[in-house]
Amino acid sequence: MDSEKQPLLKKSICKRQSVAANAYTDPNLSIFVDRPVYQQEDLNRDTLYAKPPKGTFGDKIHRCCKISPYKCVRRTFPILKWLPNYQWKKWLFGDIIAGLTVTVMQIPQGMGYGMLGGIPPICGIYMAFFPVLMYAIFGTSRHLSTGTFAIICLMTGKIVTQYGTIEILQNGTRIAHDDLHTGDQIRTNIQVAITVTFVVACIQLVMFCLRLGIITTMFSDTLIKGLTCATSCHVVISQLKDILGLKLEKRRGYFSIPLTIYDVGANIQSAHIPSVIISAVTLLVILINNFGVKKLMAKMTKIPFPIEIFVVIVGTIFSYFCKDAFDVLNDIETIGNIPTGFPAVYFPDFTLIPEIFLDCLVIAIVSYAITMSMALLFARKCTYEVDANQELLALGVSNTVGSLFSCMPTCASVSRSLIQQSVGGSTQLTSLVSCSLLLSVLLYLGPAFESLPKSCLGTLIAAAIWPAVMQFTLLLKYWKLSKWDALVFLAAYLLTLFLDIGLALGVGVVISLFGIILQSYRPYSCLLGNVPNTDLYLDLERYKAVQEIPSIKIFHFSGILNFSSRQVFMESFIDQLGFNPAKILRRRKYAEEHNLPFEFESLMMKYIIIDFSSLTSIDPAGIDLMRNLAKDLEQLGISLFIVGCSGPVFEKIARCDQIEHSHSEFILFPTIHDAVVFAQGRDQVSTNIKNFQSKT
Repeated sequence: MDSEKQPLLKKSICKRQSVAANAYTDPNLSIFVDRPVYQQEDLNRDTLYAKPPKGTFGDKIHRCCKISPYKCVRRTFPILKWLPNYQWKKWLFGDIIAGLTVTVMQIPQGMGYGMLGGIPPICGIYMAFFPVLMYAIFGTSRHLSTGTFAIICLMTGKIVTQYGTIEILQNGTRIAHDDLHTGDQIRTNIQVAITVTFVVACIQLVMFCLRLGIITTMFSDTLIKGLTCATSCHVVISQLKDILGLKLEKRRGYFSIPLTIYDVGANIQSAHIPSVIISAVTLLVILINNFGVKKLMAKMTKIPFPIEIFVVIVGTIFSYFCKDAFDVLNDIETIGNIPTGFPAVYFPDFTLIPEIFLDCLVIAIVSYAITMSMALLFARKCTYEVDANQELLALGVSNTVGSLFSCMPTCASVSRSLIQQSVGGSTQLTSLVSCSLLLSVLLYLGPAFESLPKSCLGTLIAAAIWPAVMQFTLLLKYWKLSKWDALVFLAAYLLTLFLDIGLALGVGVVISLFGIILQSYRPYSCLLGNVPNTDLYLDLERYKAVQEIPSIKIFHFSGILNFSSRQVFMESFIDQLGFNPAKILRRRKYAEEHNLPFEFESLMMKYIIIDFSSLTSIDPAGIDLMRNLAKDLEQLGISLFIVGCSGPVFEKIARCDQIEHSHSEFILFPTIHDAVVFAQGRDQVSTNIKNFQSKT
């Protein structure tokens, strides 16, 4: 190659400034390198290459024994890390304001989501206290607001509806479900709910012990969004009967959504007009807040207007004082009895566990996936770290305690967490402030909300979850970015909407994994060409200015090379280079046996360089394939060079050579340019010898 430095491209061709260009970059900077051509073994020897030693089992035991009990306790109880280092002057005011704001949101959401789970509204307030207190002690995220979450409550509610046989009404009386038969196990809705919570807690604690925090890597963002979007539709549609004041039987099982919509449509003439009016007024107030008051408040303060608690208070006062004045309001269904004080301790129904285990497994995984995704979001935004396995412990302990106090499984709330961070919350002291304020509600203020109309609360729930319903519009974005992501989203959405979220989760994971496998079967490969006067080698099809080097073909292959992908490798190799070495050899052998003329069109090709710089792993089957390919090419007079092997790939090749053969059969180079210069030098020597022999 010409050693004289030439301009790479004319300046008029490329007018756009590079991303990294700034005031400190010199456009005339150049790279000059003068070094010998290295083969891989020479480079390893000169740079003192050595395979890193693997730690023995004894070394791991020794490292575990060196962990001090103090560090172990601090890791188990993260509150012991951040509380002693709490910056009181900097963080206290923001945490108090955030705690007050979250409390105002917890009250209406707790009552509404409690009803969504098929248990008394006060249980939602319990969920805002006991599990939240535990997460503040064990959690590693500074900004998560745990407690009730619509999707998890709905999933729990489906189990409660299916297995609960006794329902506690607003006035405290108990009634049997219509399908209760003689000999059926008698279970209240609360008993079923706390059993679900207990099983979810056990699953999450077992996952913590097995260090399965990495399980969230199996759930892509598109899968989680598809699940949450469809489940949000379930939430909204489940509130239609309360919004319209209809008395409908809950639909269970597959296709419950279209059947519920059919029931609502068939009974729309029976809608309770006062309930419809209350729902309409509530929705109007929320819309005015969202499109008017909220934007106005944002200009003045970060603290949002507490529209939820405002609607709850106004709705409760209106219902309480107007019932006696207007007879038509007497038929409005209200929240009903809300007891004060702490709940009695209940224990789970262990006989129910085998029947609900699979459903609880789905709830445990989904709640952890949502919580972890929110924790990572805030960790990236605010530059701190969260421990995936510790989050499993935090959720497991929270649910264990919650199962004793009439709570459903806990989960991070997207809306409350975003508000908590945006109004200035910096640590989990926000949760402690929220719990202390909710204590007054549990002990004294609960009965004040007994007159709240269910239509008002149902409208609040539907309005709060509506943004998640509108995530379906993301399908168009996913379709443009990746057809496979769009397929995962759509499959999760449709299966959750019409069938079951557990089935949707399983199918979504299978589709995601199948997509990964397909990608490994369709790796990127190409022929590389040289950028003139440089040591850069780029894709010939994509870069029009690069040039192919005479008598040398450079084949780039990325991904993995093992028993499952070796056929794909050979197909790519044959497609890019235009010939099959084994087939050419068979044709030549046949021609020799039958005394037929034989011509190999690629005799001008003397060297094939295979670029493995993007190869992540190789196995003995892949190495055997390369060995056979090298032998076939050698019989055709073509030398095979392998370049750019990573440390693990080189070590695997060396180990296979050591076990199966006495010497290496591969010629390895650290870079493409080393191999090219070596090949050109060998050609030059061969040409000089031929010229000398012809003269003599």
